[in-house]
Amino acid sequence: MKSSNTVWHHATVTRARREELNLHKGAIIWFTGLSGSGKSTLAHAVEERLHQATCRTFVLDGDNVRHGLCADLGFSDEARTENIRRVGEAAKLFVEAGIVVLTAFISPFEGDRERVRKLAGADDFIEIYCRCPLEVCEQRDVKGLYKRARAGEISHFTGISSPYEPPYAPDLTVETSLLSLDESVGAVLALLAQRKVINLMEAVT
Repeated sequence: MKSSNTVWHHATVTRARREELNLHKGAIIWFTGLSGSGKSTLAHAVEERLHQATCRTFVLDGDNVRHGLCADLGFSDEARTENIRRVGEAAKLFVEAGIVVLTAFISPFEGDRERVRKLAGADDFIEIYCRCPLEVCEQRDVKGLYKRARAGEISHFTGISSPYEPPYAPDLTVETSLLSLDESVGAVLALLAQRKVINLMEAVT
């Protein structure tokens, strides 16, 4: 609920001026997919390449955010929706700062992702679907979560006891079980250049 006693303050340092200083645009790069699909790995690898190209970046990672901003939330459908709402609001602030913010969240519900898209604006929201078969994600299971979920030790686990709604029209689908990490990074960078967020030549050198 918005307070009726607050008034938006318009700063003299605008987003356009920040982007001019940064020499690139701000944007939300939203990685979605099952646990173990490679979202965080890809997000951080893309960030590394962008950082080397002197882009201003930040990764909002699902696990890390739940240690602070969303530490009070569980994993019910309602809590997941609130988790994504908060992340969307935080990501929008980064965009206003002219920063490329990369988010790695399962974000299982299409409606939640669409709300962030509307919040940010379609031009600033780039949805990347890290598509990976459930069986491959389970084989990876680097955190041992699938094994615990199968044993009934974790409830509301996406892909096992809670649904995942794949994006119906993502800006990019990355087949993380088939492509190498370098190939996946290249596909993301090419899209960012196509969307004029970055200069591709600077990001690949």
